[in-house]
Amino acid sequence: MEISHIEHIGIAVPSLDEAIPFYEKMLGLKCTAIEEVADQKVRTAFFKVGQTKIELLEGTAEDSAISKFVANNGGRGGIQHMAFAIADGVANALGELEEKGCRLIDKAPRKGAEGLNIAFLHPKSTVGTLIELCEDPNK
Repeated sequence: MEISHIEHIGIAVPSLDEAIPFYEKMLGLKCTAIEEVADQKVRTAFFKVGQTKIELLEGTAEDSAISKFVANNGGRGGIQHMAFAIADGVANALGELEEKGCRLIDKAPRKGAEGLNIAFLHPKSTVGTLIELCEDPNK
């Protein structure tokens, strides 16, 4: 498995409409895309910072993972996951990690925001951090 860079940092927020202006007006970043990923019950907004992106996530249903995360954090949200770009393919990385005993949330890649193939590793195998593997969009 070859990690090329941190693809993005996922930050759960109660509302994109409230969060986007902070990142734009206070930090001077530009929102480059807003997208809904219906099967994950989430709306996302992306900001590019060098080679890395910040992904804001808003749940679109009470039972979504993001809505639950926000609720469990006193309604404030916070850093929800770290995503690594995988240069040699997400499927290959999943196979390698499973062989090493890593607990996987996704046994196979699936489509995520920006149309990238993604997969998640279970926090119980990653010392408590939800880790997302993303295909490297530059490969």
